[in-house]
Amino acid sequence: MLEELSIRNYALIDSVTLSFRSGFNVLSGETGAGKSIIVGSLSFLMGAKAEPDVIRSGCDEAGVSAVISINKNNNEVTEWLKNRDIECDEETVIVRRNIKVSGRSSIYIQNIPITKQNLEEFMGLLFDLHGQHNHESLLHRENHRRYLDRFAGIEDEVKAFSGTFVELTEKRKTLEASLKSDREREERLELLSYAVDEITKANIHSGEIRELENEAQKLSDFEKLATYIHTAAGSIFDGDQTVLSLARRAKNALDSASSVDSSLGEINRRFENLYYEAEDIAGEFRSYRDNLAFDPQRLEEVNERLALLGKLKKKYAKNAEIQGSEEEAILSYMTQAEAEMEALSGAEENREKLKTQITVIEKDIIAKALSLRQKRTDAALILGKLITGILRNLGMQNANFEVNVAPRQQDGQVSFGPWGTENVDFLISANKGEPLKDLAKIASGGELSRVMLAIKTALLSEAHGETQGVETLVFDEIDTGIGGEVAVKVGEYLAQIGKILQIFCVTHLASIAVRADNHFKVEKKTEGGRTYTGIGPLSADGRRKEIARMLAGDAGEAALAHADDLISKYGKRSG
Repeated sequence: MLEELSIRNYALIDSVTLSFRSGFNVLSGETGAGKSIIVGSLSFLMGAKAEPDVIRSGCDEAGVSAVISINKNNNEVTEWLKNRDIECDEETVIVRRNIKVSGRSSIYIQNIPITKQNLEEFMGLLFDLHGQHNHESLLHRENHRRYLDRFAGIEDEVKAFSGTFVELTEKRKTLEASLKSDREREERLELLSYAVDEITKANIHSGEIRELENEAQKLSDFEKLATYIHTAAGSIFDGDQTVLSLARRAKNALDSASSVDSSLGEINRRFENLYYEAEDIAGEFRSYRDNLAFDPQRLEEVNERLALLGKLKKKYAKNAEIQGSEEEAILSYMTQAEAEMEALSGAEENREKLKTQITVIEKDIIAKALSLRQKRTDAALILGKLITGILRNLGMQNANFEVNVAPRQQDGQVSFGPWGTENVDFLISANKGEPLKDLAKIASGGELSRVMLAIKTALLSEAHGETQGVETLVFDEIDTGIGGEVAVKVGEYLAQIGKILQIFCVTHLASIAVRADNHFKVEKKTEGGRTYTGIGPLSADGRRKEIARMLAGDAGEAALAHADDLISKYGKRSG
């Protein structure tokens, strides 16, 4: 859940820090006030491509950071962090991204530098952003299967199938290798032996690449570090007017004062402790400074080691995503190579045993695949009808939604994959008489947002409660082309999902905004000849006036009366 968002020098925003709560959060404001900037800054933090022109005029750098609480039941997120040695601080993480006028971007999670790809992966596990920006997860075909499996409640079965699939694939490879001619087998043994020897000599340990990258960064920035250290030393102990010299003078004076007035004894004892602690810190810091030295040889060693590991990673880390880390993938390759070498060395002896094992696994995987296919097919019919019904309530009266489950084909035969024997596609016809087409080809931004809203509502139904996965949904443009009763329905659905997930919605419609648990207003202001975009939470009275403005363009008596009626009928009061 997004707890806090800080934006600095981004577009028209000078500096703003916002605290958020769970539930349904609405952002409103007049056209052109800068609502898209808020969503854009969040999109930037989620890994969207950014150019230096997002930096506020006259500034050298823009930055966005967020404090995010992590649900302890969100296994994907906790595993992702664990595999990269990133620790949660009281189940929260701080994510920040900066961009300079040069175009250079820096990204951190818990002060640990990460790549843009890693940022997209991590934030994609926590956030779904839908609208005019580039994070529409519905457009990614691989997510269709995940949504259906979650709805069907078969995620654990799919994971078990994937493990069996990998096992079968490896055993088939081993058998295929064992059936090759003696010459081919010897060539394979030589290749495997070289790989095992190369990896063994490298003496890899988990997390080493990250450690070396951090050390290389420290050594590369040694001059900057040394400047900071010497500046601190000059303030603490290396000079005439230092922390230690001033503390010593104060201690001597307090000693004398407490001998005159005994009531100062406790203060004197406390200051003595502070002074001695400062002396200890100064001693340790002096030792650190005196031993601080640039080691170009170590930097060369680190870079050589990184180059070696990079070569091994390129050659052997084929399944880093499945294994959890690059080092583990390399070591896993070595383990598999050793097993294959053993099988090849005693090919005749092990061949029949291997064939028997494969036959048993094939029967098991076929049974699992048939079970998954049936459950997906059954769930697809239910999900398609459920989403179609919700979409029609959301103003797409002629919409038809279908979850297509089709066999994977290869050379006219059903093909097994890591997740089963079928592809899953979301198809939609938004208008009467139109054929069903791939969602990505026909849905507008507003339609995409409503489709995601319908899917999330379906996943949150009583029979299919979603307990982990994405925790925050951001909807932009969801009210495009709707109004009246449809808008009321959209607000109702958003409020329903907001009871379980955190929702952010940019809207122009009062009938949606009135349902919000928390209401924020975006405003554009001009001060000192410059334009600023600001945002802040509304009090109960401020919200009443904003609802009135959204209804009638002003906060006149009639509009306020209408706002009071909406709040009384549908709403919740902020403040």
